[in-house]
Amino acid sequence: MGNTAEEKPQIPLLKPYKLGTFQLSHRVVLAPLTRQRSFKNVPQPHAVLYYSQRATKGGFMLTEATGVSDTAQGYPETPGIWTKEQVQAWKPIVDAVHAKGAIFFCQIWHVGRVSNTGFQPNGDAPISSTDKELSSQIQSNDIDNAGFSPPRRLTTQEIPQIVNHFRIAARNAMEAGKPLVIMHPNLSTLVSFTKIFATGFDGIEVHGAHGYLIDQFLKDGVNDRTDRYGGSLENRCRFAREIIEAVTAEVGADRVGIRLSPFANYMESGDSDPSTLGLHLAETLSRYGILYCHMVEPRMKTLGEKSECLQSLVPMRRAFKGTFIVAGGYDREDGNKAVEEDRADLVAFGRHFLANPDLPKRFEVNAALNKYDRSTFYLPDPVVGYTDYPFLDETA
Repeated sequence: MGNTAEEKPQIPLLKPYKLGTFQLSHRVVLAPLTRQRSFKNVPQPHAVLYYSQRATKGGFMLTEATGVSDTAQGYPETPGIWTKEQVQAWKPIVDAVHAKGAIFFCQIWHVGRVSNTGFQPNGDAPISSTDKELSSQIQSNDIDNAGFSPPRRLTTQEIPQIVNHFRIAARNAMEAGKPLVIMHPNLSTLVSFTKIFATGFDGIEVHGAHGYLIDQFLKDGVNDRTDRYGGSLENRCRFAREIIEAVTAEVGADRVGIRLSPFANYMESGDSDPSTLGLHLAETLSRYGILYCHMVEPRMKTLGEKSECLQSLVPMRRAFKGTFIVAGGYDREDGNKAVEEDRADLVAFGRHFLANPDLPKRFEVNAALNKYDRSTFYLPDPVVGYTDYPFLDETA
C-alpha cells in the first residue's frame, strides 16, 4: 500500500515550522529584494502581482527594503512607508499576499551615506555615523553611482529623531491593510475600528545589514565616532539597540526581526573582528525577545559573490534564542543541509525566488529552476524581469 499524502517524506526545507505565533507550512523564505519599480517612491499596482505570485499558504515573505523617511533614499524608484500615500499604496499588496495565506513582514531601512544630494530633501548631504565619503563604485544594481556625496555626521542630539523614523515606519507598516469591520453587539450598523484592528503587515524586519545606516554605526571600518555611539563594541551597537527598542515598543517583540551581515564589506562597511561583532549582536538582541535574527552568510563577503570561507554563523545561531534565518547563495541542496544540521530554522532565497515564483513547489518535486537574468533585475519595468518568470505548469 502506497504512502498517503500525510506520510509522504518531506525534505527539511518543506517541513512545517512555528515562527512565534505564525504557523509556517515550509521554511523557504522570500528574501528582501530591491526591485526599483516603486515610481516616485510609491509602491505600484504591479507589485500586487509580483508579491502574490510568490505567496503560498503558510509561506513567509519579506518586502524589498522600504525607506523610513525622505532622507532614507539612495536608489531610484525604491518604496517608502513614511507618507500616507505610500501606506495606502501598500494596502492592496498586503491584502493580496494575505489572501493567499502567506505571512508578510515589511523590511524597513535607511541607506545612510549610500546616497547623494540628488536623493535628499532640499539637496542636503546624506546622513551617516561618519563624514567619511564612500568612494565611487559600480553598485549592486549595476548603476555606476559616481555621485556619492560626502555624508554629514549625525550629532548625538539628532539620533533619537532617526530612531523615531524607524518607529513611525513600523507603526505605518502595521496599519497598511484593510481594517477589520466588526458588528458591535449594541449597534445595528457596522463599526470600523481602523486604528485598533488594522490588518496590515504581520511584522517588521529592521535592515541592519549591507553597509547601510545601521551597519555604518556597527562596523569599526566606518564608525569613527568618539561619543557614546562610537568606539567600543557596546557603543557601536547602541544605535541598533535603540531602534530595536523603539520598534518592539511600537509593534511588539513577537513581530520584529533584524537582518545583519557582520562579515560583509558591502559599501566599504567592514569590521576588524566580525565574529565578535556578530556574536555580541546575537546575544544582545536575543535579550529583547525579538522573533528572529536574519544573518547573511560570511561567504557573501562582496555583493552577489559566493566565496570559500572558514567562518561560520553557527556561534550566532547558538547564541540567539529566537528563530534563526540564514541567507546568502543558498540552493535546494545546501538549504536542506542547513536545516537538517540545525544551522538554521529558515532559509531566505533571493535570486532563485525571483526567477521561480513557485520555488517551494519546485523544491518539492525537485524540478529544474528558471535561470535568473541579472540584466533585468533593476529595470524600471512593471513586467520584464519582474512578473514574467514562468511557473512550473507553464513550462511543462
